[in-house]
Amino acid sequence: MSRIAVFFAEGYEEIEALTVVDICRRAGVEVQMVSVGSEKVVSGSHGIGVQMDLYFNEVDFDSLDMIVLPGGKQGTEGLEAHEGLMAQVDAFDRAGRYLAAICAAPSILGHRGILRGRRAGCYPGWERHLEGAQVSMDEATVDGHVITGRGMGCTIAFSLAIVARLQGQEQADRVAESIVYNRR
Repeated sequence: MSRIAVFFAEGYEEIEALTVVDICRRAGVEVQMVSVGSEKVVSGSHGIGVQMDLYFNEVDFDSLDMIVLPGGKQGTEGLEAHEGLMAQVDAFDRAGRYLAAICAAPSILGHRGILRGRRAGCYPGWERHLEGAQVSMDEATVDGHVITGRGMGCTIAFSLAIVARLQGQEQADRVAESIVYNRR
């Protein structure tokens, strides 16, 4: 079974984070919701508090297939400020292990040089943070071991791209059909 961790900082974009959790769990991916703060309930940008599964220091990174970074301006800033998480993002990149980020969060990957020479998308207006990337306007962009998404309205496509990478396109198609998601 594939295993991912979705990291939550105060001010995360609720739909971007929780859609990934929901769709990946429907697909049979083991998903850990991880707080990078000192509380197990993390509030999103619209005041919705969500109970996390783990604190950052409880994560077994060796057992993960992917790190997922949801957006939201404040949430993205909180993730990027967490030195331990950034060390793991860098380690995953060096090892060619999967990284996924949506909305403002691809800026983290851009700032760390991970997007150089890759196609990547982000929330409109954040493109300057995708340092060295060819900017994509696709809902979800997969380039090697990096998956990026543009924003809240793209979260289903982004989540299904994660499922396709980890569980195969057939499983992503089954989940899309089960949730009545009509791909263009």
